[in-house]
Amino acid sequence: MQRVAPPLTTRTADFWRSGADGVLRIAHCRACGLYMHPPQPLCRRCHSFDVGFDPVSGRGMVYSFTINRYQWKPGMPPPYVIADVELAEQAGLFVQTNIVGVAVEDVAIGMAVKVEFEQAGDAFIPVFRP
Repeated sequence: MQRVAPPLTTRTADFWRSGADGVLRIAHCRACGLYMHPPQPLCRRCHSFDVGFDPVSGRGMVYSFTINRYQWKPGMPPPYVIADVELAEQAGLFVQTNIVGVAVEDVAIGMAVKVEFEQAGDAFIPVFRP
């Protein structure tokens, strides 16, 4: 699958570039410990601006998913899975992603997955596989 590079903004560039070393990093409030995704400059729980991108395990489980059977972009032939993966670090911490390395019919809610990255331009797109 050919990935489309996401726009790198001041809010998101650290997230998109973090996978260069194979480590998933998520916005993390260093004042209260809350992880946040998508990244926010201000903690939604304690309102601290002490937010940075910190490493997480890259493990999670498929919370929900859909199988896309329509080709929306060149280089992304169907079928492919779009999923919400709940990361192990915190209940309710989700990353919207693709599930790779498994037949689309075999993806299941509750399936344990681990992150890997696919490069697109200067970005490293997190995808997950069983």
